[in-house]
Amino acid sequence: MQQARFYEPKEDHKVKCHLCAHGCVIDPGKRGICMVRENRGGILYSLVYGKIVSQNVDPIEKKPLFHFLPGSRSFSIATAGCNFQCEHCQNYEISQWPRLWNKEIPGQEATPAQIVASARDSGSASISYTYTEPTIFGEFAYDTAVLAREAGIRNVFVSNGFMTERSATAMAEVLDADNIDLKSFSDAFYRKICKARLQPVLDTISRMKELGVWLEVTTLVIPGLNDSDEELKEIAEFIKDVGVDIPWHVSAFYPTYKMLNRPRTPAQTLRRARQIGLEAGLRYVYTGNIPGEDGEKTFCYACGALVIDRMGYTIRHNYLKDGACAQCGVRIDGVWE
Repeated sequence: MQQARFYEPKEDHKVKCHLCAHGCVIDPGKRGICMVRENRGGILYSLVYGKIVSQNVDPIEKKPLFHFLPGSRSFSIATAGCNFQCEHCQNYEISQWPRLWNKEIPGQEATPAQIVASARDSGSASISYTYTEPTIFGEFAYDTAVLAREAGIRNVFVSNGFMTERSATAMAEVLDADNIDLKSFSDAFYRKICKARLQPVLDTISRMKELGVWLEVTTLVIPGLNDSDEELKEIAEFIKDVGVDIPWHVSAFYPTYKMLNRPRTPAQTLRRARQIGLEAGLRYVYTGNIPGEDGEKTFCYACGALVIDRMGYTIRHNYLKDGACAQCGVRIDGVWE
């Protein structure tokens, strides 16, 4: 447990949290919506600082990040808790742990220095703050990221983007890449399915781009909820307006947690979403969970040449030459070294 940042004291020993866009006003003895920040006597504490519930070495493509150090490994960590309550959460066992297990905070103790040492020893080029929502363990992520930068290791967020201007700006100082979920272009979807709101996510996507963090966006396409041509076009147009160079990943839903009444996403739906993105003017659109198709490969947006050949999370061949297309010489957007 460590005193939190990004909060202010209020009357009657209440506190207002400024870490995420919920902006919780928390009474003494109570927790915020994330269930991992608690007001004790007018002081807000992070209950998950250094309490790691998951750590693995992943291919960077699993995040998914396709234009950031392709073929490299990323040391990936998470704590329990989340500021969303998505009905279809694929990691609900840890993201919703405090809600499911009577406010319990699990995890093995680790310091930022220990995480960086483990990342270095694993040969990872980056540390990913992922699996659950990294914003809710922002203090630990930030402290770790500072040390990682000093050690020459990059930092990656895999996030729902529900941040404040204050927390996003602070994290951008130490982040090298961010994959943000844009779950829908409907505020009603966010309110009903995630217990959140759309606009703060859109604001964070724009802000991270403006602050120079390499950005990729993922949309989990759910049959009957966010898979209409109209909504997919709205998402693609928004991303294009922020930056035509932002890769958009459209991935397949499978029934889980509280959303067991929806079918898996057909492959054809993802192919259609990819075509919509390309027709909207995005340079790079990728289909997830359909191995062996063009939708997981990177092509030059200028001449159409294959520049990175992928199969699942594996790079079969990288044809880039100093970050540029070997055929026509156009620079391919991304972080390649």
